[in-house]
Amino acid sequence: MLNISNVSKILGGETLYQGASFQINPGEKVGLVGPNGSGKTSLFRMIIGEESPDTGQISLSDGATMAYFSQNVGELKGQSALSEVISGNAELKTLQQQLDHYQTKLSDPEMDPDEMNSILEQMGEVQTKFEKMGGYDIEVRAEEVLTGLGITPELHHQDLALFSGGWKMRIALAKVLVINPDIIIMDEPTNYLDMETILWLENWLINYKGAIFMTTHDRDFMNNVCKKIVEINFKKVTVYSGNFDFYEKEREVRRSQIIAEHSRQQDMLAKEEEFIARFKARASHAAQVQSRIKKIEKIERIEIPPEEDKISFEFPVPPRGSDDVISLTNVAKSWGDHLVFENLDALVKRSEKIAVVGVNGAGKSTLLKVIGGDTEATQGEVKIGPSIKIGYFSQYSLEVLNPENTVYDQIRSELPEVSDGYIRNLLAAFLFRGDDVLKKIKYLSGGEKSRLVLSKILNQKNNLLILDEPTNHLDMASRELLLEALKTYQGTILFVSHDRHFLHELGEKVFEVSKGSIQIYPGNYRYYLEKTA
Repeated sequence: MLNISNVSKILGGETLYQGASFQINPGEKVGLVGPNGSGKTSLFRMIIGEESPDTGQISLSDGATMAYFSQNVGELKGQSALSEVISGNAELKTLQQQLDHYQTKLSDPEMDPDEMNSILEQMGEVQTKFEKMGGYDIEVRAEEVLTGLGITPELHHQDLALFSGGWKMRIALAKVLVINPDIIIMDEPTNYLDMETILWLENWLINYKGAIFMTTHDRDFMNNVCKKIVEINFKKVTVYSGNFDFYEKEREVRRSQIIAEHSRQQDMLAKEEEFIARFKARASHAAQVQSRIKKIEKIERIEIPPEEDKISFEFPVPPRGSDDVISLTNVAKSWGDHLVFENLDALVKRSEKIAVVGVNGAGKSTLLKVIGGDTEATQGEVKIGPSIKIGYFSQYSLEVLNPENTVYDQIRSELPEVSDGYIRNLLAAFLFRGDDVLKKIKYLSGGEKSRLVLSKILNQKNNLLILDEPTNHLDMASRELLLEALKTYQGTILFVSHDRHFLHELGEKVFEVSKGSIQIYPGNYRYYLEKTA
């Protein structure tokens, strides 16, 4: 259905990839992976026609329809959320206008019978096409999709101007899903979604009859939806016939095979070169020498793909602190007349790694704010143990960065006692390498700012980390980097995340905030899911 044939792309004088060839068949669910800057978004833009390949061809089967969701939703305003979603299918809108036109003409009582029959025949053809495309139930579908994406029915008719950027992103996503095309191209569809919405979207995509080609930083989401992976890395495009877990294992198998083949080839070349060197001066062996020279010149050299650039870093061990790190006694919190939770009793012990979970709006972030000192409890006591130093990360943490500072200067100001070499190694561990450390903060992406703040928090010898959505804006490699750092961290962690892989790997205990109270589950996230299934 979608065919990519021998495509090459050069951007800013640099080759992103060359000779890329693969196809997506009807109904296939395909994931696109690769490091930031490898050319994933450029590939999407070429597919939808916003950019052109430098060589090769991209083609879609005749009659096949396509829709594209990206993070650039544009300016949404001027109508309701429901109207915006319904208007997404331009062809359906044209058909509706034709039907309205025919209906107006048929209302003329003096119409000639022959003309009426002609219009009725044309109208019948349009109605058949309109019905086949789901025109008569599009409003119901739009309502279902909006509700599934967390926009409740009472907000369906709200003006678009009243929605925040994150909610407009959901409306733009709904607009794409309702079109019901043969293939959907999706660039980071899980950004700005909470856990309930991610699960709804995941289920919707799994059951969707059309094809999907998407990229996402949510490992579990890609694993569950996609059964084929296209990787862009080291200027090559490689296809793997399995989900993300299969891709990771198969990539290592293929790399081992290439290393073995490279080693055999090097042994063979060494023998040939040794023969040439030994006999090149002998006239009796001239023909053999020339034959072997031509032979090795024709051999295509096997190249070993570079290893992923991983840098290990020893984070400072935080001071021990008290055994009772956080004690909550009869804690309640209200925002005005709205009661978020009450009668909370909980004890957090030293070195525990606790995942805070709950439906959207249950009060997870509010609980972290109360513990972290960002806001005071309405009643009850929040007691932080002696010698406990808190490192608190939230999305607001990014706003305290000085936009005029360079990356290096920001960390230098936060960690004045350490050496320049230490700062360079720290920044490298958080993927700021070479000239990246000289970038001004105002030019950093959201993910880069998050990495910078987290690198600081992990190096301030805090023995309690309170992390509210630390994986937001981070790509898959950065999430793995953070996960490994937190796994080896010897202090206490209380965290909220919508990344299920992160929850599974890090959480050793679960606090569920629900219906104004905390339910404690003395096991990991899998244990919690089993108990609440």
